[in-house]
Amino acid sequence: MDFGRVVALSDLTLQVGPGVTGLVGANGAGKSTLIKILLGLQAPTSGRATVLGHDVAQDSALVRRVVGYMPEHDCLPPDVSASDFVVHLARMSGLPVAVARERAADILRIVGLDEERYRLLGTYSTGMKQRAKLAQALVHDPELVFLDEPTNGLDPASRMDMLRLVRRIGTDFKIPVLVTSHLLGELEKVSDHVVILDAGTLLRSSATSQFLDVSGALLVEVLGGVAERDLLGQELAAAGLPCRPHHRTVRVDPPPKGVDVHRVVRDVVADHGLGLVRIEPDHGHLEDVFTEGVPHV
Repeated sequence: MDFGRVVALSDLTLQVGPGVTGLVGANGAGKSTLIKILLGLQAPTSGRATVLGHDVAQDSALVRRVVGYMPEHDCLPPDVSASDFVVHLARMSGLPVAVARERAADILRIVGLDEERYRLLGTYSTGMKQRAKLAQALVHDPELVFLDEPTNGLDPASRMDMLRLVRRIGTDFKIPVLVTSHLLGELEKVSDHVVILDAGTLLRSSATSQFLDVSGALLVEVLGGVAERDLLGQELAAAGLPCRPHHRTVRVDPPPKGVDVHRVVRDVVADHGLGLVRIEPDHGHLEDVFTEGVPHV
C-alpha cells in the first residue's frame, strides 16, 4: 500500500489459520491498513487479497457479511443503548429481528454487559465500550474476526479480561481471530501464531511457541535493586559464568561444559548475603525479534 512518500505495506503475503493470530508491530507498521484492505474498505495500490475464499476487490460486501470487525477507535453512538446497537448491527448482517435480539442478548452476556445492556453507550466507561464493540463484531456468528487493538485505553485488569475474551473466541467458539496490538507481551499470552510487521514489511511469521522456545540461558533474580543485581552479575562473571543484566535479573548464558550453574549461583548468593528470588530458564520473547533484527518467515 503506497501513500506517496510513505509505503504502509509492501510485498506482504499472509495466511490466517485456526485459533488466534496476533498481528504485532509498532504504531504505523501497517496493521490497521492491512485490516481495512482485507475488509474492502481501502483498495491496495497493487496485489490482491482474499478472505475466506472471497476476493476483497470483487466481493467486499460479502466479506463484511461473514467477518466480524472490531475497530480501534471509538465509533459508538452515545444516545443508543448497547442492546439496540448490537441488535441493529445484527440486523444489518442479515439476521431476522427475533434472531438478532436473541443473539444480542447472548453475546452481551458473554462479553460481560448483561446487566448494563440497556444503558446508553455514551455513559459507558472505556472498558465497557470496548466490550460493546467486541459484542457487535460477534453477534452475527462470523466465520472470522478482526480485532484492531482491542485493549486500547484499558487498565491492566481490564486488559487481562479482554485478552481472556479474545482467547475464548479462538478456542471455545472456534472462530479464527486476527488481533492487532503494538504491545508485544500481550500477544504472547493469547496467540497461537504471531505475525510481526516492521515498517510495512513482514519481519517474521511463526507459531507463538517458536518465539518462546527455551534459549538454554538462565535468569537469576535476587532481592534488592540495581546494586544487588550488578553485584550478583560481577561475582558470577568472576566465577567464570558468561552473564549480563536483563531487566531485574542477571541472564546467565549457556556455560562451558561441566560447570554447575546452580551450584555457582548458590555459592555466590550465600557468600555475599544476597536473597535469591528465582532462578529459571530464559524463554524467548517477541521483543527479541526486533532486537535481533533478523527476518524469519
